[in-house]
Amino acid sequence: MKKIATITCCAPGAPPLRPPEFESLSSRFKALADPTRLAIVNRLAGQGECCVCEFQSRLDLSQPTISHHLRVLREAGLIEVAYKRATWVYYRLVPENVQALAFALGGSPEPALVLATAEGTVAR
Repeated sequence: MKKIATITCCAPGAPPLRPPEFESLSSRFKALADPTRLAIVNRLAGQGECCVCEFQSRLDLSQPTISHHLRVLREAGLIEVAYKRATWVYYRLVPENVQALAFALGGSPEPALVLATAEGTVAR
């Protein structure tokens, strides 16, 4: 498992961030700033894994549009391919990266229960 970032950026008394930390957090928050991408992450948090076809039907968007949003989320490190079945691709969240965002905003000394998924809680 990857090391979870312990960067608190946006809580009272947070220390100044270094440029690489700004870039990492900024690109992930920017990926979530789009309503469609936020809906995709929300869906994955609730279900654990989803097929591209589920996003198409739930969000009423074309396959190329969904693929674009999934690519942005993958490049930001928020989702990854869980597995492929024939021509369908299933995605899941990257828990440690989603947790790092929640922790960056939370400002607690340790990550708290920040995200519930179909498999349970991402962080404790």
